[in-house]
Amino acid sequence: MVKHKEPDHTAINLVGAGTTIKGEIDSKGDIRVDGKVIGELRSKGKIVIGDTGIVEGDIFCVNADFSGKVEGKADVSELLSLKSSAVFRGDIITNKLSIEPGARFTGTCSMEKDAPAQQMPAGEGNKS
Repeated sequence: MVKHKEPDHTAINLVGAGTTIKGEIDSKGDIRVDGKVIGELRSKGKIVIGDTGIVEGDIFCVNADFSGKVEGKADVSELLSLKSSAVFRGDIITNKLSIEPGARFTGTCSMEKDAPAQQMPAGEGNKS
């Protein structure tokens, strides 16, 4: 009996500059976008949006670096880095967020993905 080995998930998928893809991209490896994607991006690894990259759609991944333009929701389970040239419009859900000076972000950010929201009982404000 032949056993099939599951391939390593180290593949890097590239959407090159000058390329436009409409639809969903789902990968177990990393994804780099230097062109344009209109649709959903999903990766079990890292998604990098380069300086010339444009994404119009939702992004789901473990880690991400954005240098280009993104419009949609970014659901990043670990670290999202917005580089100085990044322009992001939409909602961020992540555990850790890094925003370099010069990056532009318009939207909402939630960083309580794995921790339950802890609310203070009414009347328990600052007791100084």
